[in-house]
Parts: sequence; structure tokens; C-alpha cells
Amino acid sequence: MYSIILATASRYLLLLLQMFSLFLLFRGHNEPGGGFVGGLVAAAAYALYFIANGIAEAEKLLQIDPFYLIAAGLLLAVSSTMPSLAAGMNVMTGIWFDTGTALFGKVGTPLLFDTGVYFLVLGVTLEIIFSLAEGDLQ
Repeated sequence: MYSIILATASRYLLLLLQMFSLFLLFRGHNEPGGGFVGGLVAAAAYALYFIANGIAEAEKLLQIDPFYLIAAGLLLAVSSTMPSLAAGMNVMTGIWFDTGTALFGKVGTPLLFDTGVYFLVLGVTLEIIFSLAEGDLQ
């Protein structure tokens, strides 16, 4: 059943929830949050959009196959271990880079790992949601 109110609200909530998921991602290595929770919030935003507008509209809005999000997340998470190995440190030792700006401060390999987890969780969750929705249509 289509609801014009839910469809309109879901467009605005999608943007707000995605911004909140990025907030959770970026504060995650210092405080509670991170890639896992951020990815779940972003997937919930797409799930809400799917419920309001249908599977075809949600897949059209995403514009990428969730499988590619999974692959990108795994690639980022694995590549976050390379700088510590190249520096002769233990695997997954955090290496920090000072950006010299107050806005970003120091960024490092934990943020790269969290970003990989974010894309991985988003991709897996969306793959599950879309698969279940397409199974309902058959």
C-alpha cells in the first residue's frame, strides 16, 4: 500500500539518516560508534526508503550493486593493515597522519578500517534486504 506521506518523509529521512551514519562512522574510533553501527544506520535508511517506495526505486536510488559495496569494504579493511606492515610494525597497529587542519585533525588507519567495515556492513545488509524483498515478489 502506497502512502504519499511515508514516501515524502522517507526522502528527507534518507538524507538525515545517511548524515547521521557518517557522523557515527567518523567519531567511532574515539567514542562509541564506528563502521558497524554507521553501516547499519545507512542500511536502515535504505530499508525505510524501500518500504515507502518499493524495491525498484530503492535499487535505482542506490545506483550500485551491494556486492560491489561488500568488495570495496573488504578491500579497504584489508588495505588498512598494509601501512603498519610496510613500517615494520605488528599487523593492524594504528598509524596516524596529522592533516594540519582543525576540521580533520589526525586521521589514520583505524578510520580506514572503520570505513571498510561501514561499506561491508552496508553491502551485506542491503544484499539481504533486497534478496528478501525480491523473494517476496516471486
